[in-house]
Amino acid sequence: MHRAGDFVLGGLFLVHYSSVFPEQSFTSEQQEPTCYGIDVRGFRCAQTMVFAIGEINSSPSLLPGVTLGYSIYDNCLTLGVAFRAALSLVSEREKRFRLDKSCIGSPPVLGIVGDATSENSIAISRIFGLYRVPMMEAMLQIMRRFEWTWVGVVFIDDDYGRDAAHIIQAELVHSGLGCLAYVEALPWDHGPAELQRIVTVIKTSSARVVIAYAYGSYIVDLMEEVVKQNVTGLQWIAGLGWIRDPNLYSPRYMPYLRGTLGCVIRRGEIPGLEDFLSKARQFWEHTFQCKFAPLSPEWVEAGGRVCTGQEDLGTAGTTFLDVSELRIEYCVYKAVYALAHALHDLLQCVPGRGPFPGHSCATLQTIQPWQLMYYLEEVNFTTSFGDRVSFDENGDALPIFEVMNWVWLNDGNVKVQNVGVVKKSASAGVELILDEDTIFWSFESTKPPRSVCSESCSPGTRVARRKGEPACCFDCIACSEGEISNETDSTECTVCPEDFWSSPQRDSCVPKSLEFLSYHEAVGISLTTISLLGTLVCAIVLGIFVYHRDTPMVRANNSELSFQLLLSLILCFLCSLLFIGRPRIWTCQLRHAIFGISFVLCVSCILVKTMVVLAVFKASKPGGAGIMKWFGAMQQRGTVLALTSIQAIICIVWLVSASPAPHKNTQYHSDKIVYECDVGSTVGFAVLLGYIGLLALLSFVLAFMARNLPDNFNEAKLITFSMLIFCAVWIAFIPAYISSPGKYADVVEVFAILASSFGLLLVLFGPKCYIMLLKPERNTKKSIMGRGAAKT
Repeated sequence: MHRAGDFVLGGLFLVHYSSVFPEQSFTSEQQEPTCYGIDVRGFRCAQTMVFAIGEINSSPSLLPGVTLGYSIYDNCLTLGVAFRAALSLVSEREKRFRLDKSCIGSPPVLGIVGDATSENSIAISRIFGLYRVPMMEAMLQIMRRFEWTWVGVVFIDDDYGRDAAHIIQAELVHSGLGCLAYVEALPWDHGPAELQRIVTVIKTSSARVVIAYAYGSYIVDLMEEVVKQNVTGLQWIAGLGWIRDPNLYSPRYMPYLRGTLGCVIRRGEIPGLEDFLSKARQFWEHTFQCKFAPLSPEWVEAGGRVCTGQEDLGTAGTTFLDVSELRIEYCVYKAVYALAHALHDLLQCVPGRGPFPGHSCATLQTIQPWQLMYYLEEVNFTTSFGDRVSFDENGDALPIFEVMNWVWLNDGNVKVQNVGVVKKSASAGVELILDEDTIFWSFESTKPPRSVCSESCSPGTRVARRKGEPACCFDCIACSEGEISNETDSTECTVCPEDFWSSPQRDSCVPKSLEFLSYHEAVGISLTTISLLGTLVCAIVLGIFVYHRDTPMVRANNSELSFQLLLSLILCFLCSLLFIGRPRIWTCQLRHAIFGISFVLCVSCILVKTMVVLAVFKASKPGGAGIMKWFGAMQQRGTVLALTSIQAIICIVWLVSASPAPHKNTQYHSDKIVYECDVGSTVGFAVLLGYIGLLALLSFVLAFMARNLPDNFNEAKLITFSMLIFCAVWIAFIPAYISSPGKYADVVEVFAILASSFGLLLVLFGPKCYIMLLKPERNTKKSIMGRGAAKT
């Protein structure tokens, strides 16, 4: 069909559904193929284009003063014919045809509408430009909504099927939405063996969703094999080729296909089209098998009937005038208007401000299709039906699809219902509007199926890919201790910060618990109780000694040094409390300083007492009368003060050079922090302990030398035993302290302090208190200074 105009638009539609090619003998001029059998929908599309161009030519606002023409070709459902027609439309060679009884050349073809079939469109678009399949985006939106990440694809092995399968596979990988469990091509020859193999693959796969891109006849063959193998429990996603094919509505297939989902082109309304179609000459002649005048001689000789125009359409039994489901036709209608709007904008260009090189504009005489393409990309208008028409950056029309759902009714019929819309806009992107409550599912749960290769990994786990399998197939591995994942399907676990640890669920980092020797735990309470008990006992012993200070027992054992020794033991017991409780800067600095000074004061008193005992024994021998002048009261005090001052100096140097401080130690335990006092300088700590040990060792040696002196109550033996206990405790302390982790190192040190303090208290003062309290008759000068039989 041709019509002249200032500008001509091309059309390519399926008007006849069969063709016969003449034999190519190469001895005569090639003849055109013969097409027959009118395809009602294709012919209606061609008439829709003619109708739209007529509307535009009548419009006072769109392309005023410009006439559009058309040149519409038939593809005869044959790719070869479609190619010939497409090349004829764009070829520079003019094809001559008769218009109004005169031969005129066709004007330039600025744009082509068609082809309505996917296979032809794909093939032809490889000549004209880049082809996209916006419907794939609609499919992906449905898969995203129901979280179907594991699907199978079957397709017809032609351009339509192959491109569809390739695009959806690429889009799945690109978007990360899912994976394909299998991709199977349906055989062209409908071979039963291959169909059996494909259905077996579908049956054995764990994918519950099958996307099928094929024509109705191939799906019918596939369903026959599905019925034979009784493959139920699948959710079928239909391509355009069979979503509205009535041959598949059979009750034989419905137990397997019920609940099928698919996308179709949006239905539209075109006012006035029905009246226009009813006047189509070709339709009238085909429907009533008649011809309008003028009649050809052959028709008259064959007895052909003449069309009157008064034939009854009610008896025609044709769907040509059914405009209730205008989908492809509506697309044709919008395409023609898009070209018209682009041409209108092109002709409105202001000279010197155009978009082409040199700010030029196209003119009526110089316009080229590529110039029209520039404005076509910018088209944006609304149809009379209320739909926006525009194009994206890829040149694809922003699509509107309707989501259809197959409902198997109780009477055995099938209802194809609209359950949603997929539309794309420049601002919001692809949007799926779905009424899930109205969707008919073929499953007992009446809910969408689960179709995943592996269930999602919950927070606290990470995805571990299975070797050699698609990305959607993985195992969920729990995060290690100290690591978390707080998102679904995390690919890796995150290490918690140093002061934090993973929760039991491994989905969040929680502060590590602080561990230190606390007053509130059993060990801390026990040590505190023992420390206070020791302090109390020391205070009681001090009170006893003060009360009996004038008795021979106290006076004979150097009362001043005894009082100093008891006070130092009180300090020793109390200093252990600094090792209990939350470490603070002042407790860390004081604990070892007070501990070191207290014990040096204690051991110094013992050392001086031992030296006094030896001095008294030496003074009792001939020539030893003057030795006691070196061990008078002042000398004793001075010696104790000097020895203690040395330890004080050691502590001051230690605190100034490398002061102990609180330290959060994470090395002992991975899930908690040991809050301890860092000694600062190990050398300082070793010198402090070494000095105490030196004095204790010296006291032990001197006391051991004086153990057999001829006194009835020789204190040197008690000092020897007490120093033996003291040294044993602190020698055992060193390896125990080094090997004890965290707060247990403090426990060991406190235990050593208390054990050595109790050892000194009980050994040195226990026997004296026993005599003063329970054996007062022995608290006499005669008893204490007696020799001979008493000693024996």
